[in-house]
Amino acid sequence: MSDQPQPASRTAPAAVEEAAEVRRFLERTGLRGLVDVHTHFMPERVLRKVWDYFDGLGPLTGGLEWPITYREEEQQRIARLREFGVRAFTAMLYPHKPGMAEWLNGWAVGFARRTPDCLHTSTLFPEEGVHAYVRNAVEAGARVFKAHVQVGAYDPADELLDPAWGLLAEAGVPVVIHCGSGPAPGKHTGPGPIGRVLARHPRLRLVVAHMGMPEYEDFLGLAERYAQVRLDTTMAFTDFSERFAPFPRRALPRLAALGDRVLLGSDFPNIPYPYVEQLHALERLGLGADWLRAVCHDNGARLFGLE
Repeated sequence: MSDQPQPASRTAPAAVEEAAEVRRFLERTGLRGLVDVHTHFMPERVLRKVWDYFDGLGPLTGGLEWPITYREEEQQRIARLREFGVRAFTAMLYPHKPGMAEWLNGWAVGFARRTPDCLHTSTLFPEEGVHAYVRNAVEAGARVFKAHVQVGAYDPADELLDPAWGLLAEAGVPVVIHCGSGPAPGKHTGPGPIGRVLARHPRLRLVVAHMGMPEYEDFLGLAERYAQVRLDTTMAFTDFSERFAPFPRRALPRLAALGDRVLLGSDFPNIPYPYVEQLHALERLGLGADWLRAVCHDNGARLFGLE
């Protein structure tokens, strides 16, 4: 056995016990299941590199210790979500350089075919040909796109992306986009760059990942201004995130008022705590059972036309 230091990791919670805890949450809130719009599935060698990045405390982690709780094989991870009562989830995948997005989209077609409860997910990057491969992905049945401004280090308002945003707005395909500056800022993160995109494409169905952490109030403002802007809860409100990016309590009434446009997201499997902690964090906000049901299921089910 190697005597080299092992990667930071956390023992995954026992499946039966954690599933039972999630089920108790569902029963308390009167939910028949969950719709999670922010889960990560991607080619295994790509996912392993993502985990290596977290293990190495790469710059974009903000220097935070980030043990991966669900460092499991693909089928185990899918089984976990099903045991948690997740009716629909995504395969959030993203490129960090040109020439990668179309290849990832090809993989995503196969994953969606063999995983019927996964919402067929695609991605994009500012490069020549992006409009063509985004059109091909939509025609192939993509139901949601992922964009990662922080990792990709690109301006979402780049003119190369403009035709693709227009196509997605016209098609009504949602885009989950990491454009907030947490856990570490990038050159093009924050509300300004994505605000310029929305000014040109106000009907674009943007889902701001992580509630726009840490610029929560700025992104709430974009959702209040643009009727098709939504926010996902990924990692927000949890004890882990509250330590470095606390959600301002003064903004809770605004969050409650936008209850029809907040969606459950988790970042599974790349989270440093058990899945159920996201659910408990939302429950602790005290915004009521109706708000919880909308966020954890109904809003996502409506957005994606689930029965």
